[in-house]
Parts: sequence; C-alpha cells; structure tokens
Amino acid sequence: MSEKRLKRKKIKKKLFAKNRLVILNEDTFEEIFSLRLTLMNVFVVATIGALFIIFITTYIIAFTPLREFIPGYASSQLKRDATELALKSDSLTIALKKNDLYIQSIKKVLTGDLEYATFNKDSIVAATSLLVSEDDLKPSKADLKLRDEVEREDKYNLFEKAKPKVSTVLFPPVKGLITEKFNPKEKHYAVDVALARNTPIKAILSGRVIFADWTPNTGNVVIIRHNNGFISVYKHAASMTVAQNDVIRTGEVIALAGSTGQESTGVHLHFELWKDGYPIDPSIFIEFE
Repeated sequence: MSEKRLKRKKIKKKLFAKNRLVILNEDTFEEIFSLRLTLMNVFVVATIGALFIIFITTYIIAFTPLREFIPGYASSQLKRDATELALKSDSLTIALKKNDLYIQSIKKVLTGDLEYATFNKDSIVAATSLLVSEDDLKPSKADLKLRDEVEREDKYNLFEKAKPKVSTVLFPPVKGLITEKFNPKEKHYAVDVALARNTPIKAILSGRVIFADWTPNTGNVVIIRHNNGFISVYKHAASMTVAQNDVIRTGEVIALAGSTGQESTGVHLHFELWKDGYPIDPSIFIEFE
C-alpha cells in the first residue's frame, strides 16, 4: 500500500509541479515571453480546446451552408434536383410507353400486320353470342313496379331534356358499291368501295390528321385520329386536301378517290376503321350503298 501511495504522490507532484515556459531571443537571450504552467493546467486547457473545436465543427456541419463543401455531403438543393429529376424520369418513362403503344397501333393500321387470334379481343364486336332464355327476358314484379313509378314521374316532367340514344354517329365517307367486304381471316381489315375518279372522300368524325402521305403499296393515305379511341384510314386516294396535324370536322372533304399504289386494282376507296388498336367492320356502323 505504501508503494502505491508513493506512486500517487509522485504523479500528483508531477501534475501540479510548477514549470515555466520561457521564450528567449536567440541572439541576445532576452526574455520575450514567459508563462508558468503545470501539467494539469496543460491537460485541462487541451481538453477544453478539443471540445471547443469539436463543437464548432459540429455546428458548421449541421447548421451552416459550409457543409456543402465537405466531400461526400449532399446539399439540399442537390437533393431537390435529384427528386425532381426522378419524378421527371418516371413521367417520361410512362409517356414513352404510351408513345410506343401508339406507334405500334399506327404501324398495325399502315401495314395490316395483325394476327387473327388477337382480333377476337375487340371490345366492340362480340366474339361469342350468349343464348338467353325467354324466361330470363321477362321482367319481374319489382321491375314492373319500378317501371310504373318512373312512367308516372316522367309523364308530368316538363323540364326533361331529350338525350340522344347513340353517343357516336359515323358519317359515311363515300356512297358506292362495296366490291370487297371486311374479312379478317384473309387479313383484309377494310371495306373496298368502287367509285368514280375524283369522288370526294369525307371524314367520318371530327379529329386530327396523324398521317397524310404517299406510300408505295397503298398510294396516298390519310389517317385520322378521333375521340373514344377511333382511327379511320383512307387509302388509294388520287390526291389529298389535308395535311398532317390538321384538325378536321365531320363530313369535311379530305381526299379525292383514285387508284394509287401497287396494291390498287381500280378506282376505289380502301376504308378501315380501328378501335383501341384493333380493326372493326365499318359496315356495321356505316351504310355505304
């Protein structure tokens, strides 16, 4: 125990022993500066200085813009820019996917490259017919009661406005004899109508012209995009009266009938009607003759 006490006393004596730090002039040995120190004072001052430096460094990193100059530390502006770019890239990816689908549908319209198996996916023309019994078609007692109530309410309703039963009405592009009907098995997704040369060809609905140019196989072609996913195609025209991106109205003349292109066998209109990327029979909705 005595040895430990002696060691402690020696350490304490060294820590609290007074020393003098003197700065002398090298040439004249004149005392310039002197300071009385102990090892304990040096340790306390060094500890306080280290803590002060740590506090200042932490404050600069956490609360001042100087932290942006530290390598590896991202600035708030950089984070905002990265977030904005990520959102823009997501929206651009979605737009590119939609544009690719749109281009593929236009490619199908121009080339007619469509498998017959996928044609049955058309939502307008039913692929199968359902057999319904006559008993299922008869109204129930609740239906009859509801019909009587509605009839009594509507009988004296003077403010009811008439509403059309058909949401979309297609204008006939031409009037003539159909020489070849719609036949998806033979990949003829159109109706061919024989016409006299330079017969006006009209738009079936209002819309925007997305293609109006000459092609080697089908000659002068006009493609119009309408609302509700409809696309109408007019091929083998002698000349066109519209250009791409033109906005046209229902019944407006867009071309003159002719016999252009390698696949043309005479003056006629090769008319196609597409819905959501799939062809449909135009004669179901339009009376050509």
